[in-house]
Amino acid sequence: MQIELWFNQHNFLGEGPIWHTQHHKLYWVDITRGQLHTYDPATQTHEKIYEDRTVGGYTIQPDGSLILFRDKGNVVQWANGKVVKTLIEEVAGEVDGRFNDVIAAPCGRVFCGTMPTDNHPGSLYRLDLDGSLHQVVTDLGISNGLGFTPDNKQMYHTDSTARQIYRYDYDQTTGEIANKTVFAEIDKDLGVPDGMTVDSKGHVFSAIWGGYCVIEFDVDGKEVIRYKTTCARPSCAAWAGDDFKRMVITSFGGDGQAEFGENAGGMFTMECETPGRAEFNSRIDV
Repeated sequence: MQIELWFNQHNFLGEGPIWHTQHHKLYWVDITRGQLHTYDPATQTHEKIYEDRTVGGYTIQPDGSLILFRDKGNVVQWANGKVVKTLIEEVAGEVDGRFNDVIAAPCGRVFCGTMPTDNHPGSLYRLDLDGSLHQVVTDLGISNGLGFTPDNKQMYHTDSTARQIYRYDYDQTTGEIANKTVFAEIDKDLGVPDGMTVDSKGHVFSAIWGGYCVIEFDVDGKEVIRYKTTCARPSCAAWAGDDFKRMVITSFGGDGQAEFGENAGGMFTMECETPGRAEFNSRIDV
């Protein structure tokens, strides 16, 4: 297996790729530019469908609409090219920052991280089905990549600043996470762990920002292999295609500086023998 360039839309900060199973398209955000993009592999066509406030992460509702997690703790439902409902106007203590990396849990609640600012560290929140927001982890460096084990009984959470990926026991009934352990730690000379995904046998794939690679870990957190990228800052790995055997990797391109590597800002891909699975839908009561 080898990571190759799939296409390049020259993102400043490509992030959050999700395969939309209803539309059969790949979605992702360019965080810095406040954009949301889609790509249809069947027709090889790209479309910019959103350009507005910063989106640090998003989820897909069962009806195909999106829940956008934006700056200032703002959370909205978005469909047909417009905001159709504001779920949270802003979060106290987060008005000087933004959300960063979110994931829908099996039952439809959403875990959503925030970036640190000069005034406070990052946090991890849980948005419950009734729309209530709960802070579940505090004092983080950069809240980042999230994922679930194949049995949905454990959840992964990355703190990029600490260079660690944690694993929690996850209670599907209550949404509580507990019994935090360090699953994997990235050497400081390599880079920092960013977005991540999990395949159907439970292996974790973490994009290493600054490390020119995606690292595969087994279920015990042991490194299996490093997949090299031609971009310096791969930002997130996810599954795409109707069989979920295509891994896609977003990347940071900046303003096109050569120092960030060949085709930085592009979408990279590799075909995998072991498939992943679709992202869970959020099921927030809107």
